[in-house]
Amino acid sequence: MTETRDAHSRGFDFRVVNQAVITEYRATGGKLEKTLAGSRLLLLTTIGERTGQPHTTPLGYVTDEDQRLVVYASNMAAAAHPQWYRNLLAQPKVTVELGAERFDAQASTATGAERERLYTALVEGMPGLRTHQDQTTREIPVVVLVPVR
Repeated sequence: MTETRDAHSRGFDFRVVNQAVITEYRATGGKLEKTLAGSRLLLLTTIGERTGQPHTTPLGYVTDEDQRLVVYASNMAAAAHPQWYRNLLAQPKVTVELGAERFDAQASTATGAERERLYTALVEGMPGLRTHQDQTTREIPVVVLVPVR
């Protein structure tokens, strides 16, 4: 079993880590020095599919040739999609914090050839993701975030 899947099976609480990242990200305008220093992160806020409440998640991202933001709904290779992904399926209008900038965006799931192209860009930009798809039976969604201005 992989270290990633072990963390899920042991009940590791990623919410605690995520909250520390969110707090530092907002305090520094995205310039992380303590948690995940040097990581290319954005904050994605979705509306809860059941609660209707906003939920913020730090995510690694890449940009494509059209400068769209691309994220990966890996959930650390768990068997189920992450809740943030289920939330944006129910409500694709999201809020993105990128550095000190905050804006609304429309989220969509890439499919077919576009998914494969963007998946390749993601694993080139974040090599650690390469193993996630191999560790789960589900196809991990690749999500495109397009600013709504």
